[in-house]
Amino acid sequence: MQSKHSHNHRHHREGFTLVEVMLVLFILTVMASIGVGAMMSYRAQALKREATIFVRSMKTPLELYANDHGHVPTTAQGLDALLTPADDVDPSKGTWPYIDKNAVKTDPWGQPYQYLCPGQRNSNSYDIWSLGPDGVSDSADDIGNW
Repeated sequence: MQSKHSHNHRHHREGFTLVEVMLVLFILTVMASIGVGAMMSYRAQALKREATIFVRSMKTPLELYANDHGHVPTTAQGLDALLTPADDVDPSKGTWPYIDKNAVKTDPWGQPYQYLCPGQRNSNSYDIWSLGPDGVSDSADDIGNW
């Protein structure tokens, strides 16, 4: 004959309660949210660094162009003047292209890089900048050579 005590052991728990499953799902969701947030922050920083590197990398080709032609490209000529000679430039001077033909023409957010000569911020030189994540000029997130 079995005692009442041993009979209760036969009905041991099998599976998880709804509360336990919900708790595990909540913890996994919180962990995933933290991971996604960190990845988005890292991506935003990487895009800003990419634009900064491009803006800084244009200094050398623009200086080479200025050495060959006596001035950097005008605003109208733009950065395309580093790829092919403009109509008013002597093509025998200089070595085209000054930048790789596959050079990025748009910033990481899909907007064209901006170029102004003479610059508003660098009045004795040129301004080159990305509009930044918001795509609006003269905002706090612009990335330029100033």
